[in-house]
Amino acid sequence: MERQDPPSAKWRQLALGVLCMAMIANLQYGWTLFVDPIDAQYHWGRAAIQLAFTFFVATETWLVPIEAWFVDRYGPRIVVCFGGVMIGLAWVLDAYASSLPLLYLAAVIGGIGAGSVYGTCVGNALKWFPHRRGLAAGATAAGFGAGAALTVVPIAKMIAASGYQTAFLTFGLIQGGVVILLSFFLRKPSATSPVQRKTLRLPQAQFDRSPREAVRTPVFWVMYAMFVMVAAGGLMAAAQIGPIAHDFKVADVPVSMLGFQMAALTFAISLDRIFDGFGRPFFGYVSDNIGRENTMFIAFSIAALAVILLLSNGHNPIVFILATALYFGVFGEIYSLFPATCGDTFGSKYAATNAGMLYTAKGTASFLVPFASLVSTAYGWSAVFAMVIGLNAVAAMLALFVLKPLRARYLAADPDGIVLDPRPIRAA
Repeated sequence: MERQDPPSAKWRQLALGVLCMAMIANLQYGWTLFVDPIDAQYHWGRAAIQLAFTFFVATETWLVPIEAWFVDRYGPRIVVCFGGVMIGLAWVLDAYASSLPLLYLAAVIGGIGAGSVYGTCVGNALKWFPHRRGLAAGATAAGFGAGAALTVVPIAKMIAASGYQTAFLTFGLIQGGVVILLSFFLRKPSATSPVQRKTLRLPQAQFDRSPREAVRTPVFWVMYAMFVMVAAGGLMAAAQIGPIAHDFKVADVPVSMLGFQMAALTFAISLDRIFDGFGRPFFGYVSDNIGRENTMFIAFSIAALAVILLLSNGHNPIVFILATALYFGVFGEIYSLFPATCGDTFGSKYAATNAGMLYTAKGTASFLVPFASLVSTAYGWSAVFAMVIGLNAVAAMLALFVLKPLRARYLAADPDGIVLDPRPIRAA
């Protein structure tokens, strides 16, 4: 008989996953602070520098299925420890990168490390919380979304006072060291936790589907396409918010709000991280109650409205701050809703690998980041914002009118699929 874990074990593992995710957040969300200083130092151009961001995201995402394969078989500890070494090494290399090839190499190494940590922690959360996948994936992803919030100001100040190289070196060693330490306390469940049927209102697969079976379904590819659409806009915003703020002439404008006073760009990035982090578990929890696709429709629609507000009034520093905060508050939920939906559809056993394959959509979306730089140079930021608005609007429609009925038919037609609570989910 397999040993059952005590109830406290899953919450401890969730907390460790959140902390690990917080340590890798700056690799993506702190990057925008370094773009213009690097350009000022070497004059490589924003598009060339942002290509490093694309390499980071591509390797972070596309290798996750391989890393998750190791997690499903050998547990999370060794994979996260390896990730900690790689993320520390990446920022140390960034500190000394005097050529674009070296900057790109550091991005690839950082992507491998971040993907090892990200895919492991999200997959582990799905296994520990099969009955609350939205909340668990959201809380774990919140560490990645909000993890940079507390360090944005220190990094910005260190860049201003000591140069971006010192910031890369200092925070790289800290982040990598903490992840390595935390990795020794991570583990997978001793036994698969039974699904608590009384708490579920969502369609769930009773049996597990292998990665090979998952990628053969239309449901998987509809989710993949939607993930690409929404992630593309969010990655553009995350990587370009610094350049956008400078071009809008609001980056260095002092703003007093909520009892704080700081430059608009620093204020925006800090608030964005908080809203992003809060939105992931919040929308995950909401989706556990009203349905994944209904929640997607609401969030994607709000995202489109937030970008419309930024497009029309973003030259006002307060509007810039609030509009970007609203946008990131609803953008980050893709990192809780899509893994949870994937787990609901294909089961727990291969949750890390299946969610990892879906997560590669973020890597596909990353190739639009340097493209956005080129479009903004040729046509202005309004053209980029129009793309983001359109992608979110289309994804919202797909969630409600394509994915929802398609997934329902898939589970209903699957002889091994069940609906744990037949009561209809409230419409959005």
